[in-house]
Amino acid sequence: MADVQKYMFKFHEEIKLKRFEENKVLREKRDRILERLDRELTKLFAKLGIEVIKYETFDQGSYAMGTGTKPVGGHYDIDTGVCFKICKDDYPDPVLIKEWVLNALQGHTKWVEIRRPCVTVFYQQDGEPIYHVDLAIYSDKDCNPDGKMYLAKGKLSSAVEHRIWQESDPLALIDLIKNHFSNGDDNKQFRRIIRYLKRWKDVKFSSDGNAAPIGIGITVAAYYWFNPVKTYKPFENTYDYNDLEALRNFISTMLGNFKQVYSNGAIVERLEVKLPVSPSCDLFEKMTDKQMGEFKEKLETLLDAIEEAQLHVDPVDACSLLHEQFGDDFPIPSRQDTAQKSSRPIISSSASA
Repeated sequence: MADVQKYMFKFHEEIKLKRFEENKVLREKRDRILERLDRELTKLFAKLGIEVIKYETFDQGSYAMGTGTKPVGGHYDIDTGVCFKICKDDYPDPVLIKEWVLNALQGHTKWVEIRRPCVTVFYQQDGEPIYHVDLAIYSDKDCNPDGKMYLAKGKLSSAVEHRIWQESDPLALIDLIKNHFSNGDDNKQFRRIIRYLKRWKDVKFSSDGNAAPIGIGITVAAYYWFNPVKTYKPFENTYDYNDLEALRNFISTMLGNFKQVYSNGAIVERLEVKLPVSPSCDLFEKMTDKQMGEFKEKLETLLDAIEEAQLHVDPVDACSLLHEQFGDDFPIPSRQDTAQKSSRPIISSSASA
């Protein structure tokens, strides 16, 4: 079996998206928006003749959880929470609060819009988006009688029944993911596995609509089903981590959790991954049955490729198979570098099945 761990590490370094504090460009984009928001909201409240409403901001999404990957197409997204010190019962139409944010940010770039879960600010170059910042708008839990935090959902065009405050707990989710394992090195492997599969998703799926499994769905699936794979070295009192085997185990477990369900008049297989905090929704529910079937087929193809790669003794052959699945950022060493002279082994159909 070829040892490809160092190539997995190299791949991870290529695709890893640094946190805000390490990424000056993205941090500056976010900070400029928040500075504009603070300045213009103060003016807006004065114009409306209402007392200034306080709010707090926080990082959320893959940046905050440490699971971000560099986008294949170069379109970076940044997730920020804006939590207003308001009781949701005082503002039955949550889109009103989103309009405050929209009006405060209009003109910051050429394209700012209210989307159902957030307010989005797009940065463009030659007419194409290169960054966008999603501002999720919340009602603070300390202001609500039930002590819960709520997300403002709805668009300007939404009917009344689709303008809702949805119970949400993004900070609890961040804490669960960031501190999933008490062992720091186990947590590092956990985040690497998530990033590998998120990059595979970006390479193998269209970004249109709901064709691709969403990144948070992969992250939460790993929260439920990933287990570290490592070998203890007693003389050195350290561990060697095996990312490829850990990834194989995780994918195999995911596939084992597809269940037959009755949908649209037929029996189909679907994977349900529920958010471990409010609102506890199925993160893959928006995928159609056909999209879910394609997801399963591609996972099976990936699993086959990993298992075939594990049979090779030459890292070049093993990495070539992985390169096909994970894209151009997965390195293929030269034969001179690996000093492998052995020929490709004969693999029986039963071994690769």
